[in-house]
Amino acid sequence: EVQLVESGGGLVQAGGSLRLSCAASGFTFPDYVIGWFRQAPGKEREGVSFITGSGGNTYYRDSVKDRFAIFVDNAKNTAHLQMNSLKPEDSGVYYCAIIEGLVAGMTVDIPEYDIDAWGQGTQVTVSS
Repeated sequence: EVQLVESGGGLVQAGGSLRLSCAASGFTFPDYVIGWFRQAPGKEREGVSFITGSGGNTYYRDSVKDRFAIFVDNAKNTAHLQMNSLKPEDSGVYYCAIIEGLVAGMTVDIPEYDIDAWGQGTQVTVSS
């Protein structure tokens, strides 16, 4: 059974930085896509950024491009999301997610029914 354990998050002022981490265990498939969704109060959950396990392909929501960077440490089966120049609208609960295999036509708007496992979620709050 795949398990995802998230860390990072917290409270930061606008313009600040945070790093989220997601440690994956219990999976045996050679190819995968891992990344984060987020959900702000009163809004639907949306994809933020994803990366293939090889690190060869990355995907970002337009609103976070040039501010967020996703990368994987395959030796530790851990993905990281470095979030810079944070804005209040980046606030929300961030959920790590993993998809077994590679997804044809992959985008950040991947349907949630394609997700094979979720992390527990971590709160990110950006104050103005």
